[in-house]
Amino acid sequence: MTDVTVERIDTLKTGDLHDLCDAADDAVKAGGGFGWVAPPPREIMERYWKGVLVVPERILFVGRLDGVIAGSAQLVKPARNNEAQAHAATLTTSFVAPWARGHGLARRLTVAVEEEARASGFRVLNLDVRETQSAAITLYEDLGFRRWGTHPFYALVDGKRLAGHFYVKDLTPDTLHDTP
Repeated sequence: MTDVTVERIDTLKTGDLHDLCDAADDAVKAGGGFGWVAPPPREIMERYWKGVLVVPERILFVGRLDGVIAGSAQLVKPARNNEAQAHAATLTTSFVAPWARGHGLARRLTVAVEEEARASGFRVLNLDVRETQSAAITLYEDLGFRRWGTHPFYALVDGKRLAGHFYVKDLTPDTLHDTP
């Protein structure tokens, strides 16, 4: 039996940092990059993840498969000076390494971010995704996110323009019935 867990983390042990970088590298190579088209050098990847943990507006969740970090997702809170959008948070940098797919980690990571957003008092959760991420799109739509727009020139990957889709989920109590 495979052990699948998701947790919010505030510090990264050396082994966890290496696992997270390895999983991110694998996801980027498989076309599931979260901005990267090719994995950056390891020291840049390590600095990125360490940096995530020191930004107060970012909350990092990791998914583990048999104790090994195999994916992550982040909840990003709006900047404190953004009063007009203080009700809305963003789900970003969500991925699962190809070798760990099919165990429900992506769903669990998304639900964990959503639960944290709701517990933090956010009324809306936003996300965006490349058009090529069909499994992610299906997951988000199954979880009640609604597509509200498409950017036709969202990303440039290997010289090819890719569209990106923008999603929103209303987290207010009267819409809880939308969550499966």
